[in-house]
Amino acid sequence: MPAPERIPPGGVTAVELLDLLAKGELTVRGQVREASNAVLFCSVAYDGREADCVYKPVAGERPLWDFPDGNLAQREVAAYEVSEATGWGLVPPTVLRDGPFGQGMVQQWIEGDPSASLLALVEDEEPGEGWKAVGLAQVGDDRTALLVHADDARLRRLAVLDAVINNGDRKGGHLLPAPDGTLYAIDHGVSFHVDDKLRTLLWGWAGEPLPAEALEVLERLDTALAPDAPLAARLAELITPDEVAALRSRVAALRSSGRHPEPSGEWPAIPWPPV
Repeated sequence: MPAPERIPPGGVTAVELLDLLAKGELTVRGQVREASNAVLFCSVAYDGREADCVYKPVAGERPLWDFPDGNLAQREVAAYEVSEATGWGLVPPTVLRDGPFGQGMVQQWIEGDPSASLLALVEDEEPGEGWKAVGLAQVGDDRTALLVHADDARLRRLAVLDAVINNGDRKGGHLLPAPDGTLYAIDHGVSFHVDDKLRTLLWGWAGEPLPAEALEVLERLDTALAPDAPLAARLAELITPDEVAALRSRVAALRSSGRHPEPSGEWPAIPWPPV
């Protein structure tokens, strides 16, 4: 029997890749030990094709007091579904399925481009051309530096997606710019809370008007989240009715304000550790 064909990112259609992730045989190759929950690096093979992927079993999740319903895996899949509905393709293909350690999330492995620079610490008081200020960061006993992120259209799209799904943990390490220029974002297990939990490093556009593209996407999302629409039905399988309702409300609020959200002051605005 010939060896499976290894699929690079973008090497097959999204439908074929989802089929591979959902139906393929998972083989655990290693573990990402820096993660706070079980994250397993795997290969998945099916119908003559093979790809690298991440498998996060529900059994390896640590309970969260403020997310008593559902699990991280389901919210990761929900984030993928919403990302796909935007048309921006920010979240790698993600499915919910059984694996060697029970049900979990399986997501295409993305190898980030280490040469891409999206975040930086600068000594100046202003961010400089091409950058947006996040805030001051302590870098020593008596020193601070300005944390900045790139003024990048891909990051701006992600800032909108994070506001929609109420992402409580957008860290620098969750940004994966691929060598082909595509930006992917991972780790959405603490999203969709009914209360405002937005914590992110992408505050550079806070309070600014949303671009026309984002307003068009929000309009489409509003329609896609109607109670009888397919996206709403799919999300009802993954998150609670209250969380779906809160998602609709956030989309409506963003459309109404027409602006990027600002920190609420009732919740830490930046995740820790930030990277």
